[in-house]
Amino acid sequence: MNLKKILVIEDDFLLRKNIEDILSLGGFKPIVAENGKEGVELAKENKPDLILSDIMMPKMDGYGVLIELKKESITASIPLIFLTAKADRDDRSKGMNLGADDYLIKPFTPKQLLAAINARLEKKAIALRETEIKLNELRNNIALALPHEFRTPLNGIIPSCELLKQCSNSLKPEEIEEIADIILDSARRLQRMTENYLLYGELELTANNPQKLEQFRKKNAYCYTKAPLQYVAQRKAVQFRREEDLYLELEDGSCLIHEIYFCKIIEELVDNAFKFSQAGTPVKITSKVQEKELNIFVVNEGRGMTSNQIEQVGVYMQFNRAIYEQQGVGFGLILAKKIIELHGGKLRIKSILNQQTTFQVILPVM
Repeated sequence: MNLKKILVIEDDFLLRKNIEDILSLGGFKPIVAENGKEGVELAKENKPDLILSDIMMPKMDGYGVLIELKKESITASIPLIFLTAKADRDDRSKGMNLGADDYLIKPFTPKQLLAAINARLEKKAIALRETEIKLNELRNNIALALPHEFRTPLNGIIPSCELLKQCSNSLKPEEIEEIADIILDSARRLQRMTENYLLYGELELTANNPQKLEQFRKKNAYCYTKAPLQYVAQRKAVQFRREEDLYLELEDGSCLIHEIYFCKIIEELVDNAFKFSQAGTPVKITSKVQEKELNIFVVNEGRGMTSNQIEQVGVYMQFNRAIYEQQGVGFGLILAKKIIELHGGKLRIKSILNQQTTFQVILPVM
């Protein structure tokens, strides 16, 4: 039987020994450290399931322990409960802001200690189960969506190339040009899908690694948004042959986001707006700065989404695909949402079924 490992970081010998005994009797495997520095090393070596740490300690206090643990990917997600004789709100607030999971005020009973530990371990187990469910959904959706998405553009590329090879001597220049357009459109679709897939994987890794997330945010440069927004929107309108349907009303804003990521957000939202609305209906894009936030609205009069569909927006999901047979693996929206959230923003979706859909992007301005 694999016992759950609990690391105890406590400089008081008697209290440390008492906690060690309580944990052993409670069915856990205790690991003990007498100061913060030793505790950090033991956490890296043993990867415990949970850490109990005093706050006031020599060499390194509990806050220092927490900061050091959050720097390393192998220890960043380990639940930590502070043991403290202080009930001061400022101490609790500081610990929670640094990422502590709970506080246990000394003196405490064995029952209180075990209850606190079990509650945190159960919360961690629930989070792991939810993550596994999401991963299974992702695997299933990938298995269903990707074969079709790779096959569709290849069905445009391979037959076209075969036709060129077999009939090269008899084809007219305009026929060759038409075949080349089919190959180019299919190849671009395949390229975009592959790039989106790789980008999403990179963003997921960044979002789940505090150190990578900090580095990611430090790399971002200021982006003045009006010019790239206008460029991407007009390019998409040309791609869909709907230049007359595009309406722009743009106010400039300066956001802490790399222009590449900003353009990706706009590309996916505008692509969605054109893809799921009919030619001849307007696609309206407005941007305005309000209360230190840039608000971008992308509105189309298409088939819309139900409230349940909005809630379930996810990677590799497309609603009613069997009916509408739309192209794309369906993760454009979630990719845009991921980029927005990594930059401290929000994506809101409002929709009236078969009438109108509005995407609202909110990004902090500098």
